[in-house]
Amino acid sequence: MENYLDINRKSWNAKVEPHLKSDFYFVDEFLKGRTSLNSIELELLGDIEGKTILHLQCHFGQDSISLSRMGAKVIGIDLSDKAIEAAKDLAKECGTDTEFICSDVYELPNILSQKFDIVFTSYGTIGWLPDLEKWASVINHFLKPDGKFIMAEFHPVVWMFDDDFKDVAYNYFNEKPITETYEGTYADFSVELVQEYVMWNHSLSEVMQNLINKELVIEQFHEFDWSPYPCFKHIEEFEKGKWRIKRFGNKMPMVYSIAAQKKSS
Repeated sequence: MENYLDINRKSWNAKVEPHLKSDFYFVDEFLKGRTSLNSIELELLGDIEGKTILHLQCHFGQDSISLSRMGAKVIGIDLSDKAIEAAKDLAKECGTDTEFICSDVYELPNILSQKFDIVFTSYGTIGWLPDLEKWASVINHFLKPDGKFIMAEFHPVVWMFDDDFKDVAYNYFNEKPITETYEGTYADFSVELVQEYVMWNHSLSEVMQNLINKELVIEQFHEFDWSPYPCFKHIEEFEKGKWRIKRFGNKMPMVYSIAAQKKSS
């Protein structure tokens, strides 16, 4: 069987072109200055002028470039070589000095030697990683003493359901790899694209305990009953820029966020 990295790289490479063309990623507006960051992560980030930021799993770099526009010195990394090519082109068009590196998260300490004020990751990232102990080790490795880890992610309860949100189809806990074939993409359900992928579900305790074990002190943890993205089926906008699964309303957590600080000694 193919390595999960090879399977997922192919999947993400295939998504880049349709994503660049999709309304979901609003590239034309982005080029004119619209930020891709949401209130959830912006509140945790605060003033980042002059800060160095490592952005893990950056896709084609919109959030990385948005962070650069806020005055930070940013390096974005992603597994997909096609996404990184697109990110470099986008940064050039936007006139930012954002840097991009094609790398798996786990391999990055062998490639990059710099330390950062902030490590950032957001929305649909950790599900592609099998081992959160290694992930937390990478975060610890790249943070300066007293550095911050900022994370916004879809809530693990969301990933328990099938795509139609009718049945609980998956374990809340990290039981085993989930290998499936998906038609279309979250950014455009109608696009003619069939991809295999491998993912893992990660409970909140798995996320937080691994960060704690790697000497990261969790300072803020929030849960939200809405998503800033319409990336699921049967979703409706109840306020501008806020979406929920129609049948669940506000009864289901959609997103969570974490701010943690690396211990200085």
